[in-house]
Amino acid sequence: MEKSLKIDFKHYASLDEMSPEDKALVEAALAALAGSHAPYSHFRVGAAARMRSGKVLHAGNFESEVFPSGLCAERSLLYYVQSNFPDDAVETLAIASAPSERECYPCGGCRQVMVDVERRQGSPMRVIMYGGGTASEVKRASDLLPFTFILD
Repeated sequence: MEKSLKIDFKHYASLDEMSPEDKALVEAALAALAGSHAPYSHFRVGAAARMRSGKVLHAGNFESEVFPSGLCAERSLLYYVQSNFPDDAVETLAIASAPSERECYPCGGCRQVMVDVERRQGSPMRVIMYGGGTASEVKRASDLLPFTFILD
């Protein structure tokens, strides 16, 4: 039996097409690049999360000399949120990178952790991926990983 899968997303030709709140969140992700530590790949990534409470948190990626012990910005941030604000749901996550000729898309490990966060908090998490002057947005992280790992 053949089936199909459809994923809806929004595309923004520039930050100016976004709501002021989403634009500010992407700018927070860009500001988080300053805390990135990427001496090996030179590919810095920043992530920012807007919480249900309105709080905005951010993190950068971190590379280690004992590769692959580094951690992506998205997971650094989401693990911090889980440890410090377990009852405050992530409503929107923005990701940005530098240098960036195209939008910054999360790796497979980050996609799985984002889906885990949605399951844990019982609500969807919008994801905005920015880079190269444009952005794309999905309504829920699970749209980025429709065939997820489930340990039941």
